[in-house]
Amino acid sequence: MQRLYDFIRRHPTGVDSFWAVFLLGLSGLSMVATADGRGERLAAAPIVLGLCTVVALRRRAPEKMLLLAVAMGAAQLVFGVLPGVADFAMLVIVFTVAAVGERWASWLALVCALGAAGLSQLRWPSEVPETGVLQQVFIGIVMTVPFVLAWVLGDSMRTRRAYFSQLEERAARLEREREAQSKVAVAAERARIARELHDVVAHNVSVMVVQADGAAYVMDAAPDQARQALETISSTGRQALAEMRRLLGVLRTGDAQESGEYVPQPDVEQIEDLVEQVRQTGLAVDFKVEGTPRPLPSGVELTAYRIVQEALTNTRKHGGPDAGASVRLVYFDDGLGLLVEDDGRGAAHELYEDGGADGAGHGMIGMRERVGMVGGTLDAGPRPGGGFRISALLPLKPAH
Repeated sequence: MQRLYDFIRRHPTGVDSFWAVFLLGLSGLSMVATADGRGERLAAAPIVLGLCTVVALRRRAPEKMLLLAVAMGAAQLVFGVLPGVADFAMLVIVFTVAAVGERWASWLALVCALGAAGLSQLRWPSEVPETGVLQQVFIGIVMTVPFVLAWVLGDSMRTRRAYFSQLEERAARLEREREAQSKVAVAAERARIARELHDVVAHNVSVMVVQADGAAYVMDAAPDQARQALETISSTGRQALAEMRRLLGVLRTGDAQESGEYVPQPDVEQIEDLVEQVRQTGLAVDFKVEGTPRPLPSGVELTAYRIVQEALTNTRKHGGPDAGASVRLVYFDDGLGLLVEDDGRGAAHELYEDGGADGAGHGMIGMRERVGMVGGTLDAGPRPGGGFRISALLPLKPAH
């Protein structure tokens, strides 16, 4: 059944031609049975052929076939050819033009449909003596109804087709918008990964450089201390490589969840390990936790870790040899407070390696974007007594 339906859809003119031949055969039989003389048959033959042609080509040229049907109807009136089976083509062309034809042709078909029955009544009045005017009007109305119904059905199909076309266009537009949004999301994710790479490289490489300088300085005088520095360099390098593999793997595959080989994201508990690692480079860091620790959203934990990492990295690089820092984590009922301060003498002039004294470099931009993504607030700037302070409040639930 599906194959038959597909064939009909692929060959509409062939199907219409079949029905035109069928209508021609019925009209021929009717002419033989009802025509009174040879002259009447000769007059009816071209009209029947014209109406059958209307059926055959109605979908290929609906406007032209409507004009042909009007011409055949006018010929019937002029030559007195009584309506027959072939006039069914007029119903068909009215429906077709209303459904797929030009708008002017549709209105012309409606006008012709409304007037056809009345003209037929005038041309061939009823021969029954008792038929009055009201009866003739009623007969005309009854004959008009099929034509009007054909036009209404065709026009409703035109409206429904236009509605479906609008739906398809809207779906295509939404699909294009969805693809554009996906591209924007991918670009944002890659920007986030770039920030992650900045944090990883800036922190771990700076630790390795400081440890390498220290190892070279004490290589002869304190071999054990040099060995410890080399071990720190080794472990820091492995950590940096692990995180870089994870982040670069995201860039290759586009999905961080596809592989289980990547290391997990840093969390709040690893801040103490981070502080201890920084202390081994020679920077004095005071670390305290206030309040009752509790599980936090992964985004909040990663943001807190990266803020501390970025702040201590820049303190070590710009605070001077005698700089010290302090890190405070405060657990509130509705969020996590974070305070990182240093007393470095170079903080007021060389805050970040990528920016100026206003803290507008990539490091500060990355902090603000991270805090903004979790719905928190960030306050950063020089301390009144010297040094630099970063204060952040990270809510447990982002504000809507």
